[in-house]
Amino acid sequence: MATTDTKEVKAIARFVRMSPLKVRRVLDQIRGRTYREALIILEFMPYRACEPVLTVLRSAAANAEHNAGLDRAELVITQAYADQGPVLKRFQPRAQGRAYQIRKPTCHITVAVAAGSVE
Repeated sequence: MATTDTKEVKAIARFVRMSPLKVRRVLDQIRGRTYREALIILEFMPYRACEPVLTVLRSAAANAEHNAGLDRAELVITQAYADQGPVLKRFQPRAQGRAYQIRKPTCHITVAVAAGSVE
């Protein structure tokens, strides 16, 4: 068996004020693609979640280039996921003295890249 020594480098954005479900919709589109393809996709997708995902992706590429000595042109996104963070709970007054709870979700975005074969 051949052993593959692929160095995986990741970047994490924590406590992003956005629902993890909405971020996962964007991450599903870029998982497994090359770095350049992912940049183009994120640039033209109409979702608000693209901005923090793009920031994390660029950070992961910079980490790979600076810390591991990898070339940005050869990077492939190996992992991309969004975990749920703490939920900020706020209250809004409603009719007849009631309090209505508003839940403001946060998430942690993780993107991992590795040098891969560019097809």
